[in-house]
Amino acid sequence: MIWIRTDEPRFFSDLGDVLRLFYGDVQISLEAGETVFEHRFTESDGLWTDCWVSQGQQSSLSRPARAGSEVEVKRLRKRQIKQALYNLLRQLTGMRPPWGSLTGIRPTRLLYEAMEAGMTLDEAVAHVTEVYDVTEDRAALLGEIARMQRGLREAGPGRFDLYIGIPFCRTRCSYCSFSSGEIGDGSLVGPYVAALLREIDLCRALMDRADMSLRAGYIGGGTPTAIPCGDLERILTAAQSAFPGAVEWTVEAGRPDTIDREKLEMLKSRGVGRISVNPQTFSDDTLRRIGRAHTGADTVAAYELARKLGFEDINMDIIAALPGEGVAEFAHTLDVVEALSPDSVTVHSLAIKRSSRLHEQLAVAGDGYGQVTREGAAEMIAMARARLMDGGWRPYYLYRQKYMAGNLENVGYAKPGKACLYNIGNMEETVSVLALGAGAITKWLFDRALRIERAPNVRNIGEYIARVDEMVERKRSIIFSDKSEATRSCNPE
Repeated sequence: MIWIRTDEPRFFSDLGDVLRLFYGDVQISLEAGETVFEHRFTESDGLWTDCWVSQGQQSSLSRPARAGSEVEVKRLRKRQIKQALYNLLRQLTGMRPPWGSLTGIRPTRLLYEAMEAGMTLDEAVAHVTEVYDVTEDRAALLGEIARMQRGLREAGPGRFDLYIGIPFCRTRCSYCSFSSGEIGDGSLVGPYVAALLREIDLCRALMDRADMSLRAGYIGGGTPTAIPCGDLERILTAAQSAFPGAVEWTVEAGRPDTIDREKLEMLKSRGVGRISVNPQTFSDDTLRRIGRAHTGADTVAAYELARKLGFEDINMDIIAALPGEGVAEFAHTLDVVEALSPDSVTVHSLAIKRSSRLHEQLAVAGDGYGQVTREGAAEMIAMARARLMDGGWRPYYLYRQKYMAGNLENVGYAKPGKACLYNIGNMEETVSVLALGAGAITKWLFDRALRIERAPNVRNIGEYIARVDEMVERKRSIIFSDKSEATRSCNPE
């Protein structure tokens, strides 16, 4: 147990994130613990000074005090107190995490922030290394992503993106923490589809009143193709009728055991140009271990069928550091992906969320299969980046999560002209997202205060069905509000 003793307890959660960069999923308290990290803050002579002491070592950081709004001052204080603790932890452990002191999920924000302050792209890349101790290769990755996003990051006035969640899967993966469940006997599918169609219809009126039009649509999950073809077609038809004119539609076909000719032909006929066929791994042993009811050969067959039917924009997701997998198994997955040559590849670092079955197996019960070391996970991610870049794919979006293997990142790679607009807008939070379905979170952007308002739908499927009108009212309250108490800075750190 680590004991944080600080005169600024409001930053406790953020300080815990920094400690976990070095110590993993350790318990942290403000009240007691075996290892003490003592913090004091002073403001004197126009300087903010943060001093940390632990285990006989000390680190201080002083910077000019800053004025501004309450939100802005809090953001700057949070950055400095975290950076000061990070400096002490580097001193104590000798470690240098790949993302330096950053714990936020969107490090590209800091790059764009520096550019908005007048820096060139190259200067901004150097800035995130110098100020936040991001390693040179990760800073260069941010620069490559910024180049890929040119002309694609902003949607333009009066445009929004749409997310529709289908929270059903054939089986539940052991690492999954999403708002989804096994489809079982399918008894909830009909009522869920009816509720979703109602939400689509009610939200059509919201967007008409707001005078906004759809840029990109995305149907995810769960596994959208886990439900019957007719139900999926009804959802897609209703959404395209309510929100016409999208330049991009993506449907996560996802697991190959849910893909067949009928569904693919329906998606093609409805103008869906982009689908995902996700292997996660091409090791059949690993697929069984994580609870996926298909083989690597099934993935290849589904992919080849989609190509045969004319899909020219197919994504594949793979995951590094899956339980029981080493570098050799991950290299085999890359071999198959390269041979198939999908238009985009998303490389995930496994994140073991506390709500997942895998967390119970590994962290709580102490059984199951272990993960590779931090160094092994880093080798996998570096291998994927090198091989995909050599093969003509380029990184175009990135995000990070808590509890990720090796404190690494998830990166989407795409061939020229195949970057997904929805992914860029959603991950960079540069486009308002209208999100429908259980567990979906609407995010609405307000330029005036650089703020984002969120309207979450309830996660429980039964509750969503019963309360769908309330979910629409949540959206109405933020979309048509010109002020709100629930604000936050767009800056992630």
